[in-house]
Amino acid sequence: MTNGPWTDGENDLIVADYFAMLAEDIAGHPYNKAAHRRALLPRLNDRSEGSVEFKHQNISAVLKGLGEDWIPGYKPAFNFQMTLVDAVARWLAAHPVWLNPTRNGAVAGGLQEAAPLWVGPAPTVSNHPPPQELEQMLQIARKFDVAARDDRNRALGEAGEARVLAHEQSTLRSAGREDLARKVRWVSKEDGDGAGYDIASFAPDGRSRLIEVKTTNGWERTPFHLSRNELAVAEKRCREWCLFRVWNFARAPKAFELRPPLEAHVSLTAMSFQARVH
Repeated sequence: MTNGPWTDGENDLIVADYFAMLAEDIAGHPYNKAAHRRALLPRLNDRSEGSVEFKHQNISAVLKGLGEDWIPGYKPAFNFQMTLVDAVARWLAAHPVWLNPTRNGAVAGGLQEAAPLWVGPAPTVSNHPPPQELEQMLQIARKFDVAARDDRNRALGEAGEARVLAHEQSTLRSAGREDLARKVRWVSKEDGDGAGYDIASFAPDGRSRLIEVKTTNGWERTPFHLSRNELAVAEKRCREWCLFRVWNFARAPKAFELRPPLEAHVSLTAMSFQARVH
C-alpha cells in the first residue's frame, strides 16, 4: 500500500464520499461506513482501509475548523495537510446549499421546539483543545473567514435569534412569569439591527436582559463577528447586556452566555477600518 501524499483527485473523491455519509447521518438515515470504504478503495491509489478511515477523521477535523457539522462516528483527527482543507472548500463551493441552515429541516425543527435551550458553561483557557489542534482549527477559520461567512448568513442568524426568543419566553413561563414572557421582544426583527442587541427580555425578577445572539452550526469555539455598535452597547449597558452564543445549531442546539467586559472572555481582533480622505 502506498504511503505517498493524497492527490487532489483522491481528496475530492473521499470528501464527496464523506459528505454523502454526513447527509444521511444528519437526516437520520442508516448507512454503512465499511461499505462506503470498500466502494471507495478501488478508486484510490492503493490505499488501505485504515488510511481511508483516518482520512475521514481528518475531514471531521477540517469541518470542525470550518465551523461546520461532522460525522460523530469519525472523531476529528488533526495534523492534516492543507490540500485536504482545499478539497473540502471546493466541495462546499460546488454545493452552496449545504451552508444554508434550512437544509434537512434543521431550522424548522429548531423553531418548533419551545423548550429552553441547553445552556452550559462558556469555554475557558483551562478546557481548550491541545495548542497544536487549536492552532490548526484557527488557521482554517482565518483562511476561510468563517466569522464573516456566518455573519453574512441571514437565515442562520434569524433562525438562531428565533430559537433564543422561544427559549427566553419558555424560561419565563416556567418561572411563573407569563406577564414578562408576553413582553419579550425580537428587537432586531421589529426595529432593525441598530440597537446593539437582538432580543429584549427579562430575568424572572423583572430585571432587563438585552441579548445579542451569535449562532453557528459548528463547535462552541467557532469565531464570530461583533460590530462596533454591539461592543459600545455592551460597555454602556453592561448590567443588562449579554451575548447568547448558540452553537451546533443544525443538529442539537446548545448555548452559553458571556457578560461584559467581553475582553475577559474573548480575543477581539480588528478586521476592518474606516478610511477618510484627508
